[in-house]
Amino acid sequence: ADPTVGRKSAEDDSEKLYEALKEADMVFITAGMGGGTGTGAAPIIAEIAKDVGALTVAVVTKPFSFEGAKRRLLAEQGIAELVDKVDTLITIPNDRLLQVVEKKTSMVDAFRIVDDVLRQGVQGISDLITVPGLINLDFADVKTIMTNAGSALMGIGHGSGESRAADAARQAIMSPLLEQSIDGARGVLFTITGGPDLTLFEVNEAAEIIHAAADPEANIIFGAVIDERMGGEVKISVIATAFEQARAVRRLEGPMYKRQAPSVEHRVAPATAIAPAPATPPQPRAEETKKYAADDLEVPSFLRRR
Repeated sequence: ADPTVGRKSAEDDSEKLYEALKEADMVFITAGMGGGTGTGAAPIIAEIAKDVGALTVAVVTKPFSFEGAKRRLLAEQGIAELVDKVDTLITIPNDRLLQVVEKKTSMVDAFRIVDDVLRQGVQGISDLITVPGLINLDFADVKTIMTNAGSALMGIGHGSGESRAADAARQAIMSPLLEQSIDGARGVLFTITGGPDLTLFEVNEAAEIIHAAADPEANIIFGAVIDERMGGEVKISVIATAFEQARAVRRLEGPMYKRQAPSVEHRVAPATAIAPAPATPPQPRAEETKKYAADDLEVPSFLRRR
């Protein structure tokens, strides 16, 4: 594995990459770091994406420990270079997957799970923008949290049963895939997805759990999506950013630092919603969402406090 080979390949095709990315509003880069292609090419692709003005998000994995010290070192070097060239970098250590797979899982299936985690990371963010919801997020919301955010954490939780929303929220913020807690994040973007039976109490309960884990002055933006395919399950996706900013504020303010209620922004969709459009063309395809009676909705407590 030689990153210089991947780098040279990307540099040789830089004009083609530019043509492919020049109309993009947002670019996702996924790679397994430590090898030649991802480690070498990802920073070049990210640089081009930033040059065309796209919001650039990388979701990458670190190699398993059994892949050796050399591959781990190459991955760390590649990640250090990549973080300076993207808006947001989400890193998932493959070793963490050992905590979520069965002992009898084959090597082939283990690497397939790695690929699926990367897919979930990208889909979790893109769905925030493209899937119309009861409480909508748009491209500007995502840019607010993710532009020049640096390293970020991603958590995905699922829940079912009586405490499904709370369980999904706790699972998302304490996911075994996270290298650290989201405690202290000053930027949080999360969405809750459930079936038509998702209640406002459940949304409020999940939001309170996530708010409590973030920095007290965090900018928190959330969305809610009704998906009939979810059945009785609830899924919560969380992106947490701006950890360095939070630590810097604490160092400056010292013991006088006081907790305050987090800043929460939301977008409430009308009865018939259109899929949120990016800040610049192209716009996502418009879709209709399920209509809800006004009596079914009320302002949750964490919004009433604003």
